[in-house]
Amino acid sequence: MSSSVLYDAPGPKARVRNRIYTVVGALAVLALIVFAVARLAAKGQFAPEMWDIFNYAGVRTSIRNGVLTTLQVFAVAAVLSLLLGVLLAVGRLSDHKPVRWLATGFIELFRAVPLLITIYVLWVLFLTYKSELGFTGEGTQFWALVIGLTVYNGSVQAEVLRAGINSVPRGQREAAYAIGMSKTQVMTSVLIPQAVRAMLPTIISQLVVTLKDTSLGYVITYQELLFAIQQLAGNTVVNDENPYVPMIIVGGAIYVAMCLLLSALANWIERRGRRAKTGIAVAEAGQAVTAGDAMGPIDGATTPGPVDKTD
Repeated sequence: MSSSVLYDAPGPKARVRNRIYTVVGALAVLALIVFAVARLAAKGQFAPEMWDIFNYAGVRTSIRNGVLTTLQVFAVAAVLSLLLGVLLAVGRLSDHKPVRWLATGFIELFRAVPLLITIYVLWVLFLTYKSELGFTGEGTQFWALVIGLTVYNGSVQAEVLRAGINSVPRGQREAAYAIGMSKTQVMTSVLIPQAVRAMLPTIISQLVVTLKDTSLGYVITYQELLFAIQQLAGNTVVNDENPYVPMIIVGGAIYVAMCLLLSALANWIERRGRRAKTGIAVAEAGQAVTAGDAMGPIDGATTPGPVDKTD
């Protein structure tokens, strides 16, 4: 019987018991799902009439406007959070203590405060001073949601980038200083590009979180996708019932599709980033590559001809 650092490997009786628990748990979850579906079907939530509402132009237009508004908020918040993340990461790695402390305090504060509270507080503040700020009703909700998403996700992206910068071998930094590069040049030309490439999957994963967090605009009555779905379900009556289940299924499918498209874009960018652009020869399977083949010819040098050994 083998053992692990965290737990002892289960014996024969324990494995049988775990299988029984797994089967019983799976059956219980399946029974709960069947019960919920049966109750919803009894309420008429799966009736064909419930799905006919999507044939109306007004319903499709409301959903389309919700999707466009969601993408608009995401696009602005994604760009701002990445820029803020770079600034905070550089600030946290600064040699100046006040700058480092300020960046660290900002990151820890907005990572600790729930995003929903941040958005709600910003919305209340913007509503209070909207006349001085020149905001309209839509402007207060839009910027409260965008700034809330920016400060939270920017703080998370800063930690991701800081980890990527610290993962770059120290020798590259020292070599850059040795050839006379300034600290700004080292950071922008050597460290940050490699950190972004190394941490790209994590950065994209956080962008997916940003996209999903746009649904929190529902709390401040911003006209994003979740709010549009809720309004349609609450204001539409079919067979004396509100079509909540069809709306939830359609809205969830749209969110899943947007996240999958963003993940596919990230994978495409990552694959392109992995392509060798150094000019170093890559050997085929079973083929040896000599040092001369790997290095290639030196600029300005000529290829020597055969040496005459007759003399």
